[in-house]
Amino acid sequence: MSSAGFRIVIPARYGSSRLPGKPLMPLAGRPMIEWVWQSAASAGADAVVVATDDKRIFDAVRGFGGEALMTATTHRSGTDRLAEAADALGWPADAVVVNLQGDEPCVPGALLRQLAESLLARPDAGMATVATPITTGAELFNPNVVKVVLDDAGLAQYFSRAPIPWLRDLFIDGTSEVESLPSGVPFLRHLGIYAYRVATLARIAQAAPNPLERAESLEQLRALGLGIGIFVAVVAEAPGHGVDTPGDIERVAAYLASGAREPS
Repeated sequence: MSSAGFRIVIPARYGSSRLPGKPLMPLAGRPMIEWVWQSAASAGADAVVVATDDKRIFDAVRGFGGEALMTATTHRSGTDRLAEAADALGWPADAVVVNLQGDEPCVPGALLRQLAESLLARPDAGMATVATPITTGAELFNPNVVKVVLDDAGLAQYFSRAPIPWLRDLFIDGTSEVESLPSGVPFLRHLGIYAYRVATLARIAQAAPNPLERAESLEQLRALGLGIGIFVAVVAEAPGHGVDTPGDIERVAAYLASGAREPS
């Protein structure tokens, strides 16, 4: 298999403090992990693999015809699980791997392919990710919305939960009560979808968290601290919401049932 294409790994763990067994929860008549796998399969990748720590998920994936790999139960993050899968499968150091989380059933395959191709086209980057424009003050000042600023070459300079870039005169009171944001300023929301070169993935997984990563609780700051270039593809709209809380289940199920993101 040539390393010129790309692969997709779907990390899916059974344990969750809020939603145990989340990948197997039914959404519009299918387990969530099947929706995620079908989306990945539509991207045209060389391989799509679910990397899990639980045999129930493994068996479910094999049951609908997907490829699954058992991985350790001790991983701290999906990135660590991704790194183990890439190593176990013997993928080349220069291969591109997309990380699609197992609770993101609404991400279209076309976006996954765009992300992989953006990294393949940028030899100066070890990773690629996605961002979308921010248009309201409420979103900009929301600490649950991760912001990113880019350099002129489209590489990430910094990610933060704080409102960046900071407009000194407009935000002088430090308030989120800004009805409209000025045009011409690139306010960007980071979307947590990543593509990595395998060698970069291994380097990140082997490194310890750095102080900025701990402070912001943002794993991508480890990569920036290591000097890894992160190319950011800016898209017009974010994909449908993932499943993080019990309240998301009904909304995402309705979205999938409507055909807004058709299964392959």
